[in-house]
Amino acid sequence: MPQAVTPAGPVAGVAGGTRPGRWQPTGGDAVPSPFYLAVRGRLLVAGKEPDGDSVRFLPHDRDAYRALQRGGGIRPARDGTVQLRLEGVDAPELRYSGASQPLGAQARDALLAALGFAHLEFDPVQPQRVVHAEPASVPAMILCQPLAISGRPIAYLTVDPEAVDGLRPGRLLVDQALLERTVNLRLLREGVAYYTAYASTPPGHHRHLRAAAAGAREARLGVWARDASAGFALDGRHSIDQQGQLVLPKLFRRCTDYLTDVAAGFPGSLTDWLTRQPATTRNRDDHLVIRYIRPARLSDLVVHRDGRVAFQADPLDLAFGSTTGRDSA
Repeated sequence: MPQAVTPAGPVAGVAGGTRPGRWQPTGGDAVPSPFYLAVRGRLLVAGKEPDGDSVRFLPHDRDAYRALQRGGGIRPARDGTVQLRLEGVDAPELRYSGASQPLGAQARDALLAALGFAHLEFDPVQPQRVVHAEPASVPAMILCQPLAISGRPIAYLTVDPEAVDGLRPGRLLVDQALLERTVNLRLLREGVAYYTAYASTPPGHHRHLRAAAAGAREARLGVWARDASAGFALDGRHSIDQQGQLVLPKLFRRCTDYLTDVAAGFPGSLTDWLTRQPATTRNRDDHLVIRYIRPARLSDLVVHRDGRVAFQADPLDLAFGSTTGRDSA
């Protein structure tokens, strides 16, 4: 993986400067807390459209989300379920603006298998919709920070019976031992998905999750056997769709929407397009930090020239500025 971007020095106001491993949240935030809200419930997939990093969850206590800051923004479906987004995990897209990525379906299937669902049947007309699964539901516990994005809790997810049955709901310290019981860590360790860190990720969690993803990359498991983010052709949707090259999902989403705008007359490069996105849009030019030290924008790391795109950073060295700025996709 090329590493064309290197730290330029300490960020103002950060004690310790360039000390290795110094966690640097953006915007002057305090170091994130490893305490999460634990909520018991069950997972449902029949009649739903799960993908590689999201699945629907029905809490036992439907008032549990009131304990979440901005919890009022969570929008349950009529059956009371909410769509979870898995913390730290970004799987290849199964569906995004009519497009999908290589390994998107495989990532979904791997997640459902890890959760314990089997004998899956899909709708022949809507092939992403599950019509039957065994068992009908799976007991689970989610571990959420006090926030929700686009109406969806961002969560660690465990189906480990000892955790689900043995841990009490409420405020809970998520340590390394508990991380080991999460599906999130399993997906990263097996290379099913990319790791994506945010400024809200506690430093201890980041080190453990990053190490799992780094091990999968070293072994060229899953997404890492096909990842082309460092340099790929971009000459239409076909170049990055299900039959094309696999790139970071965050980059795939940007490229897909850029190509839509190109078809509508946008004259510039992907880098130009990124820098022109308003901060309020889903595809904004993200704020991030590199190696927890150097602030940057996504457009600083993207070179688009002669029909090719290069992402000039190690994705495991990046932490995006805030969970409030996460992609809704």
